[in-house]
Amino acid sequence: MAGKDYYQILGVPRTASEKDIKQAYRKLARKWHPDLNPGDKSAEAKFKEINQAHEVLSDAEKRGKYDKYGENWEQAEQFAKAGGGATGHTWGFPGGGGDTVFEFEGDPSQANDMFESLFSGFQGGRGHARRPRKGQDIEQPVEVTLEEAFNGTSRLFQTQSEETCPNCAGLGMVQNKACSMCRGAGKVQRPKRLEVKIPPGVKDGSRVRVAGEGAAGVAGGAKGDLYLVVQVLPHSLFERKDGDLHVEAPIPLLTAMLGGEIEVPTLKGKKVVLKIPGETQNGKVFRLAGQGMPALGDSRKGDLYARVKVVLPTGLSSEERELFEKLRKARPDR
Repeated sequence: MAGKDYYQILGVPRTASEKDIKQAYRKLARKWHPDLNPGDKSAEAKFKEINQAHEVLSDAEKRGKYDKYGENWEQAEQFAKAGGGATGHTWGFPGGGGDTVFEFEGDPSQANDMFESLFSGFQGGRGHARRPRKGQDIEQPVEVTLEEAFNGTSRLFQTQSEETCPNCAGLGMVQNKACSMCRGAGKVQRPKRLEVKIPPGVKDGSRVRVAGEGAAGVAGGAKGDLYLVVQVLPHSLFERKDGDLHVEAPIPLLTAMLGGEIEVPTLKGKKVVLKIPGETQNGKVFRLAGQGMPALGDSRKGDLYARVKVVLPTGLSSEERELFEKLRKARPDR
């Protein structure tokens, strides 16, 4: 197969499953993303190759055509569809320094239709037209704290925005030659500062879509989208279970036995007062309604569950020991 080997670029065998291809792409995209390799032109080029390979191999129909025809599967397929006859025909195509000649066997009307489709945008020798196609979506992992997931936050990215080349309008060719600005890629990289808001309520695996901040489209097609894939970091106090939060609430022995009040921390930064009834057992769970995580895109909130942990006194004075001894004598079977 001539040209680039998309399987080799992603490091997968030709028998790779769709899942294998996706996993390989994500791993390589994270490694070579321009944000993680600022100023590294080789990383930018590698990232483009990875996206191009994934775009084809992740689509079953495109992959089948690529396996059959190679890197130039789109042009080859159209040539193949137009062929099949026994009569030979030749067409000239105006170029910069002379005519480019194509030989074709088959029905001339089919070939004319094909060349109209392939080269209908050819005016004054300015590159061949390609069908507009939306650019590749890009995924970017982002870590947030539990407080940030609770309140919402933002992230500032110094990115390289991939834009359609203004010199060749994304065609890659000018006067039948590779565009000098984008070197035939049809896309150029421009530095860009991007602030993205992450809404309250995100959780592991949440995807925050930033429309139009993905890869540039082909032949004037719309840009793809950027997706921030969220990972929420563990917290030292709170455990999250869906929309609810769980926290351990230490209470003194006497409060557990006689009742009283304790303060329970919340992610709002303020503590709430929890009334403890007498004879509360160690491990008992109290529900504080509406003190949990906000729902993504919703005003509702989960609950906070406080699990009691009775703290036994230490460093007893002689008087305190005497009191506990009296209690033991008064309740010998308890």
